[in-house]
Amino acid sequence: MKRIDTYIIGCLIFTMSACSFSKNEVDLIVHNAVVRTAEPGAPQAEAFAVKDGRIIEIGPERRILNRYRAIETLDAKKAFVYPGLIDAHCHFLGYGLNLSQADLSGSTSPEEVIQRLVKHTNQYPSEWVLGRGWDQNRFDVPEYPSKELLDSVFPDVPVYIVRVDGHAALVNSEALRRAGIRQWQEVEGGEMIRVGNEPTGMLIDKAMELVQEVIPPASKSERIRALREAEKDCLKYGLTSVGDAGLSKNDVALIDSLQSIGELHIQVYAMLSATDENFEHYLANGPTQTDRLTVRSFKFYADGALGSRGACLLQPYADRLDSQHRGFMLTDIDELETIALALKEAGFQMNTHCIGDSANRAVLDLYGRVLESSNDLRWRIEHAQVVHAQDLPKFNEFTIIPSVQPVHATSDMPWAELRLGRNRIRRAYAYADLLKQNGLLALGTDFPVEAISPFQTWYAAVERKSVDGEPKEGFFFNQRLSPEQTLLGMTLWAAIAQFEEHHKGSLAEGKWADFIIIDRDLLNASPSAVLETKVLETRIHGERVYRYE
Repeated sequence: MKRIDTYIIGCLIFTMSACSFSKNEVDLIVHNAVVRTAEPGAPQAEAFAVKDGRIIEIGPERRILNRYRAIETLDAKKAFVYPGLIDAHCHFLGYGLNLSQADLSGSTSPEEVIQRLVKHTNQYPSEWVLGRGWDQNRFDVPEYPSKELLDSVFPDVPVYIVRVDGHAALVNSEALRRAGIRQWQEVEGGEMIRVGNEPTGMLIDKAMELVQEVIPPASKSERIRALREAEKDCLKYGLTSVGDAGLSKNDVALIDSLQSIGELHIQVYAMLSATDENFEHYLANGPTQTDRLTVRSFKFYADGALGSRGACLLQPYADRLDSQHRGFMLTDIDELETIALALKEAGFQMNTHCIGDSANRAVLDLYGRVLESSNDLRWRIEHAQVVHAQDLPKFNEFTIIPSVQPVHATSDMPWAELRLGRNRIRRAYAYADLLKQNGLLALGTDFPVEAISPFQTWYAAVERKSVDGEPKEGFFFNQRLSPEQTLLGMTLWAAIAQFEEHHKGSLAEGKWADFIIIDRDLLNASPSAVLETKVLETRIHGERVYRYE
């Protein structure tokens, strides 16, 4: 009896102590997972707990399950959990707006361009025929088309179709007429291609603005629809944050309003367009940040694109030696320097599009004069495609962040050497060399210039090949990034480039619970298998915003 009494008393004590132990209440527990944190000191975990949208603890499964009780428990079933992916440089709103235009990407002839325009116009008639994505380098005769091609089918309707890189456009005679262009004219920071005194309809860089000004802008409702459609595609590919390169004050206000009422979930790092309205408003009010929106940078264009021969080079284009053509600067360097001083004073980042080695040199030197030494202002060079060897150390000297898009290398490789020549091509798309300067790269896609898929970015960075596996040896394979570097470039390093590393970019305590569940381990999958990755679930601040069906 004494032994039984002792047993009963012991059980009562245990029960009372168990009842007094209360697990911490959280909103979400994710467990039974292979968690790739992107945290250099603790790269892998099994589970984490989320409260009010943030991770409050991450670690071994048993510890998380023992300490917390959740409203929602997500058993990952040994699937792979990665931080939400960040596209450091894209055109989020522009992508959405383009979805309502004719898709000309991949066209292999001028005739196919026309066929797609006709089909689109029959389905979606409008005042202007708009399209984007054609690339003359894909044609059998890789030369610019002319307005006669469009005039034959669209004699009375204005047509404006943009080249894949966004730095050239073909227009028809009616579009020229509406813009008041009667004959060829010289354009500073751009080029109007001509035959004699007659414009061919090809407009390069700032010449495009002559016609853009007369195209009716998208309405507010059209912009809202574009943002929602763009978000849908981003979430499907595991993008939880995007750096939108070039937004107006009104666009930023619209994004903010949709986020604040829960109609737009994706997080946006806004690079403001270099307009008087933006300067006047934001330089007076300073950087701003909400839970989903960061506004602290301005986007500038130093030069144009390599494919349209608008990139500014130190030496002439190898395939236009007869004219000594070197491209052109789109913005006067003295004007840029005046603006740079104002941005530094107001606490804004300066993010400048630089493709050619001349443009990169000019802007790196400008940054150096303004920044003076190493710093934590995180000014960026967007693209950094062709950088002379003498200029590479300037990234380190002035702590400048290269923001690059690996798919540019593999999409440009069929013709890039024609533009640059055998020696200069070795200094192009040199991501490994750029990484050595400060130990980080911000990676993006530049969509809709390239495909929206971050997994194509991964493949191009690691393999330096096109999606069909060419070239077999990789395009200047010595400039590849490792899988680990690529992951950081799409997560933590991208967040650092946006002053957001304390909130996102890795799965760690105190950060937003932005994560994706995918069907394979990117760090250990074969490169070709990465291209087939399926995102099973996307979450932002712990909330499910996409699920694979």
